[in-house]
Amino acid sequence: MRILVTGGAGFLGSHLIDRLMAQGHEVVCLDNFYTGTKRNILKWLDNPYFELIRHDITEPIRLEVDQIYHLACPASPVHYQYNPVKTIKTNVIGTMNMLGLAKRVKARFFLASTSEVYGDPDVHPQTEDYRGNVNCIGIRSCYDEGKRVAETLSFDYHRQNGVDIRVVRIFNTYGPRMLENDGRVVSNFIAQALRNEPLTVYGDGSQTRSFCYVSDLVEGFIRLMNCDEIGPMNLGNPGEYTILELAQKIQHMINPGAEIIFKPLPQDDPKQRQPDITRAKNWLGWEPTVQLNQGLELTIKDFRDRIEGNKQ
Repeated sequence: MRILVTGGAGFLGSHLIDRLMAQGHEVVCLDNFYTGTKRNILKWLDNPYFELIRHDITEPIRLEVDQIYHLACPASPVHYQYNPVKTIKTNVIGTMNMLGLAKRVKARFFLASTSEVYGDPDVHPQTEDYRGNVNCIGIRSCYDEGKRVAETLSFDYHRQNGVDIRVVRIFNTYGPRMLENDGRVVSNFIAQALRNEPLTVYGDGSQTRSFCYVSDLVEGFIRLMNCDEIGPMNLGNPGEYTILELAQKIQHMINPGAEIIFKPLPQDDPKQRQPDITRAKNWLGWEPTVQLNQGLELTIKDFRDRIEGNKQ
């Protein structure tokens, strides 16, 4: 098939492209390099079945494709809050443009939504029918309300125009190629420990997250795209850790002497996040296989290579 991946030079997009290329598809990568980097897709640039287009999806584009994986959008608070208007435009206008393309060429459309649609949840763990608790004027709303609108658009295009959609809600994902400065806890802690800096925990560290390794997530993407279910579907690892536990684990793995310091919790930071993955198990036969320690070792090696490479 000929498959379009928006945000294909990013962390998730590049891992997805690796899998699609390995399966023998023709892949078109669309990226404006706001948070993506060419380094992530270098190995494919000379491949005749791979095409890279520098493009911002808030502008329309005409392409012929069979499937669209719509991943384009900065996904970490540091990046999506840096330019919040750009973030919501990417989620609303960008998603509209991609749905319009899917409608025109009759492509199947896959939306990478987020657990952020649940906001600071009152229900634990979160199931797909939970409608969320989002502050629509908060500093995170450019992203979480943006993704909620992206889901709305996807279902409206499906009902009104018959567009074949798939919607996935991604919980915290980590792995090689995460940006060192993206402000997410895994990348923060690893980069700080490798640089002999104190590990920064916001709040008292009792807030929880679940951490899914990138290869598990990509497997879920491909299974959902190629099954008959629409979604929305949670994809994430139901193993729940406090932020302090994660900091101590990474501290122990890299630099046991590193200090852990505490800073005030940012506005609207969710207390708990844990996916209910019953739907993914039942529909796709999917559940995560990579344990946190194993995934962290692979991620730390990648960060170490990059951080030490930058020093030379």
